[in-house]
Amino acid sequence: MPPRIPVACLRASKPSVPPPQFALPYRPFSSSPSTLARSGKHGKKVTHDPYLLAQQARKKAANLSRRADIEAVRIASLGDPVRGNTTPFVESFASATPIEFPEDKKVPKDETHLNYALRPQTVDKQLKRSQEIAIPLDELKGKAEAAAARGLGQWGSRAPEAAPKEEVDVEEQRRKDHERATEAIKRITALENGSSKDRMRANIARCVSTFGRHNTDRIMPPRAPPLPAVNSTKPHAVRPKTNAKETRKRIGPDTGSSEVQIAILTAKIKTLADFLETRGKGDKHNKRNLRVLVHRRQKLLQYLRRKERGGPRWQHCIETLGLTEGTWRGEISL
Repeated sequence: MPPRIPVACLRASKPSVPPPQFALPYRPFSSSPSTLARSGKHGKKVTHDPYLLAQQARKKAANLSRRADIEAVRIASLGDPVRGNTTPFVESFASATPIEFPEDKKVPKDETHLNYALRPQTVDKQLKRSQEIAIPLDELKGKAEAAAARGLGQWGSRAPEAAPKEEVDVEEQRRKDHERATEAIKRITALENGSSKDRMRANIARCVSTFGRHNTDRIMPPRAPPLPAVNSTKPHAVRPKTNAKETRKRIGPDTGSSEVQIAILTAKIKTLADFLETRGKGDKHNKRNLRVLVHRRQKLLQYLRRKERGGPRWQHCIETLGLTEGTWRGEISL
């Protein structure tokens, strides 16, 4: 075998560097020190210092008090942006009972609504029919035959003879049964015993009949016509007393006009605000729903005010619903 020749190492030798006075601990780039550790859902710093906690509580209390003062000043000057002023029509939303307007006020008559979408006329008619069919046909035939035998017909003019005691007792029992059935039907169809959905359905129907243009066009004048040109000297066109001509073009009730939608939103806002005030303190979902409804009503009020130019429809909507300037002017923060 050939002899082995030792080969020198080709690596560069490490220079002799004096050790530093201090050395930092090695830490990867992705790691973070324990002193800056964050916890919580949104990554907020957690502190246990009582001084810092007290300082945060004081700042929060000062901020909330300032917001309350600003809101109180706004409500005092412009009114409550959610509830507005209290009126009989708005108060009747709780029970959905009709109200009587003053005679000098041009407002459509408020109708009575029952549960299960029933009408009072239909219920009265069916109750009379049930009273008639409660009598057996045999008794009706017997009475007719007896009257014909006496020569009086079914509706004789001569004074009838005294009925037997058994017949009187049967008639009295039928009358009591009919009265009991009538009272039961009244309780079943009363909205006071229904759910909030039933009352909301009745309130929506009342808003449509009170503010719908299929009714208000018959008693209120149309919108004031504009001038033909800016700075025009020509007089305004004569405005008619009513707008009954437009009602002929409508097929059904008006459910989409601005005043109808404002009234429906006001009914929903009142129901939601009452719920949050009594038993929905921590319901954040319905708080957002209330905020959405209030801002939607604000946009519709601004549109109606701009289009109607303070006309009779605008005055009717504001006075009946008790809406103030705070419901449509400026920024609403809840």
